[in-house]
Amino acid sequence: MKDYRRLEERLGYRFEDEGLIIEALTHKSYKKPYNNERLEFLGDAVLDLIVGEFLFREFPDKDEGILSKIRASLVNESGFALLAKKIGLGDHIYLSAAEENNGGREKPSLLSNAFEAVIGAIYLEAGLQKSREIAVKLIRESYPRIDLDTLCKDYKTALQELTQATHGVTPDYILVGASGPDHRKEFEIAVELSGKAIARAKGRSKKQAQQKAAEIALKKLREERG
Repeated sequence: MKDYRRLEERLGYRFEDEGLIIEALTHKSYKKPYNNERLEFLGDAVLDLIVGEFLFREFPDKDEGILSKIRASLVNESGFALLAKKIGLGDHIYLSAAEENNGGREKPSLLSNAFEAVIGAIYLEAGLQKSREIAVKLIRESYPRIDLDTLCKDYKTALQELTQATHGVTPDYILVGASGPDHRKEFEIAVELSGKAIARAKGRSKKQAQQKAAEIALKKLREERG
């Protein structure tokens, strides 16, 4: 078993129940009688509440529509993966050799899920207040500026503007597939330009997958232009 004490130092929290943190760090590929999927499910709900409350208090003059957009930019796979990297979470996850060789410790989906599980474990052991303290501290450290312009990068709009200017066409978004149970459904979207796929990405919603695919496509086209 890996030593998770360094992770506890970065979190600013010491677990009393060793089994709880080990479960939170155990990926399903590790082939144990337990894994972190149940804690991930709980942590997802806890973080949704924490971030919602944080934004409600942080922006008393913003309406529901703006708050929802900012929350969507924080409460997602890439957002939680960023927080996970802040505490070096990838170094402490229990993975199979195959998953590790496949770059599992750097996968945004895996990091995001593990972060949700860790917060779920803290919530179970120490309650909402401690979970809130840890999550909000990490958000503030990871996002020096929290506002709509900074967070809500609309990659689809940016890609459309670029392709119209350079190719005279707009991109198409094709649903390639969907997998997973209903509460953890994952969608894969391909971006096509004149019928040719130029990028693919997965997300927990079609909109999230489209934005991620557009971001990849945008980066690729910009690099090609030099």
